[in-house]
Amino acid sequence: MTPSPESIPEAALEVLLAGLLQARLAQDGDLLAVKDARSGRYVHANDAMTRRFGPAGAGVVGSTDAELFDAPVVTALRAAEQTALGHPRPLVSEHRFEHGGERLEFHVMRLAGAPDANGRRWLCSLWSDQRDARRREGQLQAALAQLEQQQRANEALRRELADQALRDPASGLYTRARFDDQLRRELDLSTREHREFAIVFIEIDPLGEKALALGDAARERVLEAMGRLLRGGTRAMDASCRLDDRRFTVLLSGVGLATAHSRMEGLRRQCATQIVVLDGQELGFTVSMGVASFPHTAQTQDELVEAGRAALAEARRRGGNQVTLAAIRFEAS
Repeated sequence: MTPSPESIPEAALEVLLAGLLQARLAQDGDLLAVKDARSGRYVHANDAMTRRFGPAGAGVVGSTDAELFDAPVVTALRAAEQTALGHPRPLVSEHRFEHGGERLEFHVMRLAGAPDANGRRWLCSLWSDQRDARRREGQLQAALAQLEQQQRANEALRRELADQALRDPASGLYTRARFDDQLRRELDLSTREHREFAIVFIEIDPLGEKALALGDAARERVLEAMGRLLRGGTRAMDASCRLDDRRFTVLLSGVGLATAHSRMEGLRRQCATQIVVLDGQELGFTVSMGVASFPHTAQTQDELVEAGRAALAEARRRGGNQVTLAAIRFEAS
């Protein structure tokens, strides 16, 4: 503590400090000062206050704010002190300013004492440096953001792994179990909302002699190509599935019979012109397709599957490499 020629009475200082400490427990490094409210001069300052704001070779005690700070800071401090003098309880304010080429940020709690017998009032202030708290808060926010980012990455990885478990490794398409589940949901949704959707059954036509001579490797290469075409030719809301070695099925959400036929005809042409190469040899393949739709060709899941399979059988019977539509149902009037 730095003594003052005109020091505050010990009893008054004790009362002021007790009031501040009841409001806030002082921490190591906090700056403590007491002013004569009438003269504006500091009559008491702890060592931390003196080290921070005391001019070189001089102390804080006996000085005024105008001798320690720049004019804008003095104005802000005076305004906060005038407000504190009108309150019986501790009053808190925030102060951010440049001092000695350094950007400072303080949380200041002020408490004004009652006038003494001579009409003098003492104003006690407790300054808490907020820069470390701000840095800790910034570090915490950065850590939380990093944790949230990691959680999102983990969730994305979990979904990806779960999705991979539901996909056929050779074609990258959904397995039968996942497809059946999505078909049930689509049927329920379309029934409630009175909308249509289509289902397509696809079968790879018998491969040519060149592909058959290359055996399983050629069949795997054709399956990979078929999977790429189906994934690239369907939307996110659709679902494509591999049923077995040669058969696939596609669910087209919100699509009617005519639109489904047009889209599958485009896919059929892509398959017929797709270049598949194995051991330097080009392997061509074609597909047959049967298209059924809800509710025009069937009104239940079993009826829909049966109608699509029947349409596929008709496409094969006609020689393959074509798209056949299931018969439209007509209700008796």
